[in-house]
Amino acid sequence: MNPDLSRLKPYPFDQLNQLLDGVTPGAQPFISLALGEPRHQPPDFIIEAFANTGLLTEGVATYPPTRGLPNLRAAIADFVRRRFSPADPDPDFHVLPVNGTREALFAIAQTVCDPTSKPLTLLPNPFYQIYEGAALLAGTTPHYLPCGPERGFQPDINAISDDLWQRVGLIYLCNPGNPQGALMSTETLQAWISKALEHQAVLVMDECYSEIYREETNPPPGLLQAAAMMGNKDFKQCLTFNSLSKRSNLPGLRSGFVAGDADLIRSFLLYRTYHGSAMPVHTQKISALAWQDDDHVRANRAQYTAKIQDFVRVLAPFWPMQPPAASFYLWPETPINDLEFTQRLMRNCNIKVLPGQFLSRSVNGQNPGLNRVRLALVADSDDCLEAANRIADNFQHLS
Repeated sequence: MNPDLSRLKPYPFDQLNQLLDGVTPGAQPFISLALGEPRHQPPDFIIEAFANTGLLTEGVATYPPTRGLPNLRAAIADFVRRRFSPADPDPDFHVLPVNGTREALFAIAQTVCDPTSKPLTLLPNPFYQIYEGAALLAGTTPHYLPCGPERGFQPDINAISDDLWQRVGLIYLCNPGNPQGALMSTETLQAWISKALEHQAVLVMDECYSEIYREETNPPPGLLQAAAMMGNKDFKQCLTFNSLSKRSNLPGLRSGFVAGDADLIRSFLLYRTYHGSAMPVHTQKISALAWQDDDHVRANRAQYTAKIQDFVRVLAPFWPMQPPAASFYLWPETPINDLEFTQRLMRNCNIKVLPGQFLSRSVNGQNPGLNRVRLALVADSDDCLEAANRIADNFQHLS
């Protein structure tokens, strides 16, 4: 048995189910704000493509290429050029399709980590737990970087000593942030890139929320964009991960990409060839259609903006919270302990949320997720508004 398996922590939703076990829910219809699973309608043209029997027959009748079909890699590269100019990735060297960001974010650590010489992996805290599991099973030790309100919910690069940097082989960051929706500036991204280059660490940026943002005329900057702007046009030591799950409401398609440093992509392709993680041919062709279209993404973004505005407005007199700059999460403080608040919310309102401390780790006696909850506004507009009204009506019983 792999001894590193014993280092894994219970997954947040397993902890949540245990926390709520035995809690009698309120009589109202159940609403979940816990899981960040997009529930908006997928694009019609994608559903129509699934009805193409010729495409599906071809897809299941052939082994798929791990490297990805040329038209899919080209569609991804075009998306990066449109969205993150002046980044100009070569689809033959800088792009690799993956089965959603989750499996690829986990697998990359198996490829790039050398725990004998670079034993530390940097993680934001709070974080997506896949980062931690990947670091542990790659034989490295996670080093948690607090992301509290005093720094705009971003890790402090200046708090990392030179001695610590010497031991870092891999850096996981998330922009826009999960769960806070915080955005890194171009200058901040470039500071991380410079440190990664200086210390030969691999910088992994999870950008799966990059297309869910508030200001339509001011999209969040991306890692490859920042690299190109500072002259690192080959994206050395940089890898960005993105998918169609949040962008296109296609979480079940399990389709994403990694793009960046050609040498790292080449090594990751070698790993994935043995790993047996090729995307089915019909999935690749349908994915190319989704990456080529931006209209459905703008409509999707507008839905999230409206839902968040309505939710925050209804609760403002009772439970004020700051709308995020990006993502579909809210990360408010709770009036009582986040575990008790989560139980009361289920008992009084039949609404499930995720306690903040399940997304973070205590370091030096401080847990940045303590007494916060993550609210995922992924349900339809009526359910999100109903949830807000229930919470407002019952808030005296929740605090």
